Amino acid sequence: MTDLFTVLSERGFVQDATPGLAERLRQGPIIAYIGFDPTADSLHVGNLVPVMGLAWLQKSGGTPIPLLGGGTGMVGDPSGKRTERPLLTVEQIDANLVTIRDQLGHFLEFEGTNAARMRNNADWLRPLGLMEFLRDTGKHFTLGYMLQKESVRSRLETGISFTEFSYMLVQAYDFWHLFRTEHCELQMGGSDQWGNITAGIELISRREGRPAHGLVFPLLTTSSGAKFGKSEAGNVWLDRRRTDWVPFFNFWRNTEDQDVERFLKLFTFKPLDEISSIVAKHQADPGKRVAQQELAKDVFERVHGTEPLQQVLEAVGSLFRGAGEVSVRPPAISGAGTVRLPAAVPRQIIPRANFEAGLSLVDALVRAGLARNKADARRGIQARGYYVNGKQVAASDLGRRLTEEDDLETDADGTRYVILRKGKKTHVALVIEP
Repeated sequence: MTDLFTVLSERGFVQDATPGLAERLRQGPIIAYIGFDPTADSLHVGNLVPVMGLAWLQKSGGTPIPLLGGGTGMVGDPSGKRTERPLLTVEQIDANLVTIRDQLGHFLEFEGTNAARMRNNADWLRPLGLMEFLRDTGKHFTLGYMLQKESVRSRLETGISFTEFSYMLVQAYDFWHLFRTEHCELQMGGSDQWGNITAGIELISRREGRPAHGLVFPLLTTSSGAKFGKSEAGNVWLDRRRTDWVPFFNFWRNTEDQDVERFLKLFTFKPLDEISSIVAKHQADPGKRVAQQELAKDVFERVHGTEPLQQVLEAVGSLFRGAGEVSVRPPAISGAGTVRLPAAVPRQIIPRANFEAGLSLVDALVRAGLARNKADARRGIQARGYYVNGKQVAASDLGRRLTEEDDLETDADGTRYVILRKGKKTHVALVIEP
């Protein structure tokens, strides 16, 4: 069996690691953890790099500990943030953890010889007394040591509360606790977690006199320089209530050619030789987007399941099977100013308030998943690659706003919607929430 460090390195997961980790992983399986703070009621696609890191750990014979941040979520991690996170109530935190726990179950096995061990740091952090924490943890860290950490240093000018300043010590306590109780030797996370991880290694060294290890993954950007998983409309979520199936599928299907091989390595379990074969087929005929389709189907099925994938493929595919089955423009008006919204057109529900003030066409295209970001939408408009209700958008429509009066159609059941189209094949209906 190939050792974990080699697997992660070959697939592009390793940004940095502590000295000696590669040698330790060559010696055999390891127990490792990654923390997931419940800042929302769902994970988003940006969380999939660490999730896949845990999954590869398990596939390599190690034991993963997905750590739910029921305790650290009460403090708030300043890493990568310019301003203080809003504090959530305990009730909100616990409710968010329910969904996150279920989502992690799509990637990890919780039965077997190296079954994943889900833990919640609320179990040891919420009962922890302040005096005990200051005496046993705080005394091992100097102010100078903490001020050197990027998560703190980057916030000194704008301000950082004592609560967030202390976060690295709370996370260090987590690592020490899991080292003691679970024999956990490795913490992994995004590269913005390096300072917190090394603080945990320092605490273990001081309190236990034994070595521990850290590994961080790169914070992804696309070939265009955009932060991966982000759009102008917000995060792309794993929960369908936040990001519906079609926009989720289209997010992956719209991956740039320059990024698709890298994303296949990071977000699928396909062997590297199979990925090379997929990429070769794609390069032979880029217009078919073979690699993007494989990426989208693989990730979608793991997150949402086989049956939903078939429904999405059927809904999208039915638009391409010939003009006789589904019209590429809204049908003719029938009766009292109503038309029929084709059932096969994928739908994205949006608040009515978006249209009351006029929804910019650029934002609408991003919201529908027909553009990766605003810049991509503007380029598509200028290239005359988009349609609104079957009518081609002019290159001069960069500032166009969609309104109820001018752009919304009404279905026979009263549903209000607008159909956006990219090129000849990709349709999405923006539907006003009831």
